Amino acid sequence: MENGLSEDLSDSTQLPESDNDQRVYFVPYRWWKDAQDATTSDESDGNRGVLFMATPPSSYAGPMKLINSIFNPELAFNLRREENSLQNGESGEVGISGRDFALVSGEMWLQALKWHSDTKVAAKCGKIFSAAEDDMSDVYPLQLRLSVLRETNSLGVKVIKKDNVTELFRRACKIFSLDSEMLRIWDFSGQTALFFINDKTKFPKDCQQQSDQELLLELQIYGLSDSIKCREGKKADMAVQNYNGIHSSGTSTAMNGNAGNTSTSIFRSNSSAFFGRSGEAGSLGLTGLQNLGNTCFMNSAIQCLAHTPKLVDYFLGDYGREVNHKNPLGMNGEIALAFGDLLRRLWAPGATPVAPRTFKSKLARFAPQFSGFNQHDSQELLAFLLDGLHEDLNRVKSKPYVEAKDEESRPDEEVADEYWQNHVARNDSVIVDVCQGQYKSTLVCPDCRKVSVTFDPFMYLSLPLPSTNTRTMTLTVVSADGSIQPSSYTISVPKFGKCEDLIQALSIACSLGIDETLLVAEVYNNRIIRFLEEPADYLSLIRDNDRLVAYRLKKDFDNSPLVVFMHQHMEEHYFHGKLTSSWKAFGIPLVGNVPNFVSGSDIQNLYLQLVAPFRIPPDGTLDNDLDSTTIEEVEGMVDNTSSSPDGDAKPCSAKGVELPSDSELQFYLTDEKGMVKDENIVMNEPVPKIGLHRRFNVLVCWPEKLTKQYDTSLLSSLPEIFKSGFFAKRPQESVSLYNCLEAFLKEEPLGPEDMWYCPSCKQHRQASKKLDLWRLPEILVIHLKRFSYTHSAKNKLETYVDFPVDDLDLSTHLSYKNGQLSHHYMLYAISNHYGSMGGGHYTAFIHYGGDQWYDFDDSHVSPISQEKIKTSAAYVLFYRRVLK
Repeated sequence: MENGLSEDLSDSTQLPESDNDQRVYFVPYRWWKDAQDATTSDESDGNRGVLFMATPPSSYAGPMKLINSIFNPELAFNLRREENSLQNGESGEVGISGRDFALVSGEMWLQALKWHSDTKVAAKCGKIFSAAEDDMSDVYPLQLRLSVLRETNSLGVKVIKKDNVTELFRRACKIFSLDSEMLRIWDFSGQTALFFINDKTKFPKDCQQQSDQELLLELQIYGLSDSIKCREGKKADMAVQNYNGIHSSGTSTAMNGNAGNTSTSIFRSNSSAFFGRSGEAGSLGLTGLQNLGNTCFMNSAIQCLAHTPKLVDYFLGDYGREVNHKNPLGMNGEIALAFGDLLRRLWAPGATPVAPRTFKSKLARFAPQFSGFNQHDSQELLAFLLDGLHEDLNRVKSKPYVEAKDEESRPDEEVADEYWQNHVARNDSVIVDVCQGQYKSTLVCPDCRKVSVTFDPFMYLSLPLPSTNTRTMTLTVVSADGSIQPSSYTISVPKFGKCEDLIQALSIACSLGIDETLLVAEVYNNRIIRFLEEPADYLSLIRDNDRLVAYRLKKDFDNSPLVVFMHQHMEEHYFHGKLTSSWKAFGIPLVGNVPNFVSGSDIQNLYLQLVAPFRIPPDGTLDNDLDSTTIEEVEGMVDNTSSSPDGDAKPCSAKGVELPSDSELQFYLTDEKGMVKDENIVMNEPVPKIGLHRRFNVLVCWPEKLTKQYDTSLLSSLPEIFKSGFFAKRPQESVSLYNCLEAFLKEEPLGPEDMWYCPSCKQHRQASKKLDLWRLPEILVIHLKRFSYTHSAKNKLETYVDFPVDDLDLSTHLSYKNGQLSHHYMLYAISNHYGSMGGGHYTAFIHYGGDQWYDFDDSHVSPISQEKIKTSAAYVLFYRRVLK
């Protein structure tokens, strides 16, 4: 058979599988030989290997380093079989250089893997063995193209870049480089001999006929990949131990994720070895998940579940026999099988980051809300997944009908047990065994005091964050009589409160008089865009970047017209290269009351009174008090006529912008936006239409001379409700997890939309409801309700929750204490959310033996200290019961 290029991969045809159905593994020779020497003393040919020497292709005469490079599309070399070279590794030099490798079958690889694991654990006496020492961190596939060169008794080998992932091709270039020491490969699998005899029926299962000249073989590379790096670039120490449950009979099925035919799994292990008190851990499970596009929410939830002790044991075992394909409430067992396959891939020895495409496609099929590539809520996915896994794995094939009996004054213990037995009669799965608890729900009718008690199962606890019920707001209070300058006040109000809560808090802050009231308005672009006069309006309608003014008025202000003053002054600017002037709005609108019958002079005097606090006295300091001298001085600057001295047109008419004289204040009736000058207000003449409107707007045009005598910057100063920015951060709120639990268990009335039908009154009542923890699960999942939704807004609560790590003690929060069960829990996983509502990023923190935690950030896995796992990003907490 001659060496030649293959046709396109799509033309390949699958050859029959061999009898033993084993893959071919490429491993370090010394690693294999150590295990072989220790486990067998037989030196028959079955334990001997065929030696192949790597040489450059016969058609290439240059330095090998130039062709075996990641910059070239392919890597090529020949493997020359050395006749009469059957070896068993007796030479002490074999394997020393690190350039000697072995080809072994899957069964051989598994036996060597078990020996190394057992030996290292025993040698360390229970201490952690670092896999980084031997660089045995993973298994990954490499696609090879083989051709038999009979004339030279060699195999032609090509590694094509397009056949492999870029990273794996890079690794292959490093492994098979021939520019340094000699490369030798020993075949202990016996598979290469099949290529030379051309017996297609006995080819390896992962070998395909590419063409008459070329075969395509998937080689499993083990012990030669780069170690997992932490973010600082250092190697993460990982341990390997407890392979006592490994059996070669389950190799193929477990590696392929076919749970249905697996009698024993190579991954089966005692969960205490990975999560027990001994502090030992394994390198298994330290595998990331690729982000397929905004799937970090899914990755975070999956990693937490994939490191839940009892679930790991279950899905790495023979779970296929419990898949319920006929449950009408389930998903034909497809979600359970997809999750089980994904978990097995995550726990495969040294696996590289996994792309969960199959699982995501199943998820999108049965839960369309998670389809596409939008960001979603990890807790919502978790709730769906737990429920879906339960139904797919429900051991009850035919659910019996059960009817809850009335408590009839029976003891709570008896009623609770009856409810639980009824529940498990219809729901019996590993999820119920591990994750479900029971709480007591008590409803009391507010009218007849009828008490109803039920005992309901729960999968997780959704706890409110009680410390986040307040919101900080800053408003400016402006007097309506010009007695004081505007003052800003920062107050705390209920986050989901109403305008009446705002008025009440601000009235206390500014020491509002008994005969005074506050009129709150939102100001934008130097005008009032709305008055907040409805006490029942929700504060969620007010944004952080809004600017609010509270006008301090007499309580009877509604008895006389309210005038809103807006201000303009002349501003010079360049337009098409020419200096021009135009009127521009400035300052906070001012508000005051006037009599029903008012003249232009009354309007003028009220306005001068309101702006008096902003007047700059001769000594340069602002005076808060208005005296008669100030008014007289200002009045002297105001012309009582509406036209210029030479009788020209009105200075600020609607027909055009005309400059008033330097000493004139011009007053015009205008609209709410202050854009139209409807009618000039003439001094000493009645102002028309005043009595017809409860409120009217006046535009005041300032001359340049007058603006220099007032501090207009102070008049224009108006802070935001909450100043956002890099240096302006809200105070960090903090709350204990126990406080959250107490808020969850607190008695509270039902909302109007959740009315309870009272069997005694025969009507829907707004009953009070009280929850109590009754039965706690093995695994306790706690959801912190960081996301809040109202009819008009969505918010994320950034409260820092101080949660226990080593000992969550629920003894004092449990209504019924079963003396045989512990009420203490240890934290083992956290789903985190960073960022704002509707976006951000999800990660997971996973406890992995002793005090070691790992940060699972999509495909990146790195160690993190226990001191850093408590953050305000914690969203879902996973606890497991521990004995005390």
